[in-house]
Amino acid sequence: MRNIVLGDEAVAQGALDAGISGVYAYPGTPSTEITEYIIRKKKNESLNIHAAWSTNEKTALEAALGMSYAGKRAMAVMKHVGLNVAMDAFMNMAISGINGGLVVVVADDPSMHSSQNEQDSRYLADFAKIPIIEPSNQQEAYDGIRHAFKISEKHKLPVLLRLVTRLAHSRSLVTFHKPNKQKKLKFPKDIKRFQLVPARAKPQFDLLVKKQTVIRECAEDSPFNKLVIGTDKSMGIIASGLAYNYLMENFQEGCPYSVLKISQYLLPRKQIKYLFDNSDRILVLEDGYPFIEEKLADFFREDSKVIGRLSGHLNRTGELNPNIVAKALGIEQDFDEEAPKLVAGRPPKLCDGCGHLDTFNVLNEIKKDFGDKQIFGDIGCYALGALSPYHTISTLIDMGASITMAKGAAEAGVHPSIAMIGDSTFTHSGMTGLLDCINDKTPITIIINDNSTVGMTGGQESAALAKIKGICIGMGVDPEHLKVIKPLSKYHDENVVTIRKELNYKGVSVIIPQRACVRLPSEKKKEIRKILEAQSE
Repeated sequence: MRNIVLGDEAVAQGALDAGISGVYAYPGTPSTEITEYIIRKKKNESLNIHAAWSTNEKTALEAALGMSYAGKRAMAVMKHVGLNVAMDAFMNMAISGINGGLVVVVADDPSMHSSQNEQDSRYLADFAKIPIIEPSNQQEAYDGIRHAFKISEKHKLPVLLRLVTRLAHSRSLVTFHKPNKQKKLKFPKDIKRFQLVPARAKPQFDLLVKKQTVIRECAEDSPFNKLVIGTDKSMGIIASGLAYNYLMENFQEGCPYSVLKISQYLLPRKQIKYLFDNSDRILVLEDGYPFIEEKLADFFREDSKVIGRLSGHLNRTGELNPNIVAKALGIEQDFDEEAPKLVAGRPPKLCDGCGHLDTFNVLNEIKKDFGDKQIFGDIGCYALGALSPYHTISTLIDMGASITMAKGAAEAGVHPSIAMIGDSTFTHSGMTGLLDCINDKTPITIIINDNSTVGMTGGQESAALAKIKGICIGMGVDPEHLKVIKPLSKYHDENVVTIRKELNYKGVSVIIPQRACVRLPSEKKKEIRKILEAQSE
């Protein structure tokens, strides 16, 4: 059966057809649609799998490992910066190994369309010493996730499947295959390998290192890696993942050069050596960092023969596209490079009627008293407060950093020191920072914007729904300095007075501007309103 699907949806359906028993994820563009697809499928088809959002990527990956430990196939899904949050589990599960197949799907974002950076997850998988699948199209995304579960169980290791934004969010025809049945419960024969005390972790790490040879041999025999010998020996091309598509778009009648397509790692050294020995120079095409290009220098100790991002033949940052690849190949094109510069950029803006706007207006009035460099921001829709026309937020680094950066600034002598964080980001990685503030009695004002959803990624339900006030009190915030306000223009003056008063408190003060996201359906808003009203009674 052939279907037109997003790359994300191809991964999701491939995982379902591979027989997964659970998907664990935290929403983050460009990975969100994978889990949303499976959640819809579960709801519409009554699938007997776990499919729900986790509080953060670390809890998602650890839960997936727990399901794998029980013998079932599990998948964890996140964007590239989410893998940073999960790295503790990610590194150690490579050492312990897995039981049921476990695939970590990470969507990278070259060109930073919706991210703070454009890091390349291949480096982190290489750091962990685990196999990587990097599909070049939607069909490979579907087939690749099924293959990833097989090699995960073959090597008893987690496997990283890497997507990039253009593949995740573009559509193509994909052929679906007969689904596999879910695995039965089956505990690992040797549970000692999951007990990572030093005496047991050391032999496990030795085993992981020894597995590298087998993993490389597996990649060299992989159906996802392909060496096609060309007639023109002046150049050999290595193209990984989506970059292979960009290459072939320039050669509709066939490429005259020898091409090694790579979609499974470790790097296939034998094929690379053949290409190296039979080409005058090597062009490396990869969407992301120069991961392969750097490896080639390690392999052959000869930099001058290899060209790509490091040599300046391709852009060092940002995405590739067919025109950039054509230019590196010396192909003349009629593409006007100046034309895109004529189109004015349209930065994102908050939705009309958003409660964050009213909070920004309150803070912008108050900060006239102390300057415009003391409001520490966080990741969410309200991050737009750093941009024009608001200019409310001073910093924006990573999820949860608002509270801890404001804490450090306060302890350096900054007063007032204000943190602004959202409800979902607060439960994702803000609660531990709040606990530090409480324990140290830090003079800080924390504003938790509660719009009762994960608004920035499409309105998924927040893990913090109707829980923030209780969490803060349970952690030790003085109820006298825990204020819930309504971010509406008619309450502007009242909210200014409330926040000004709390700024003068020499301890931890928490203010919760609480109003449901304007993009939520009316019925959902009514449901949230009832929950919050019942909570306040």
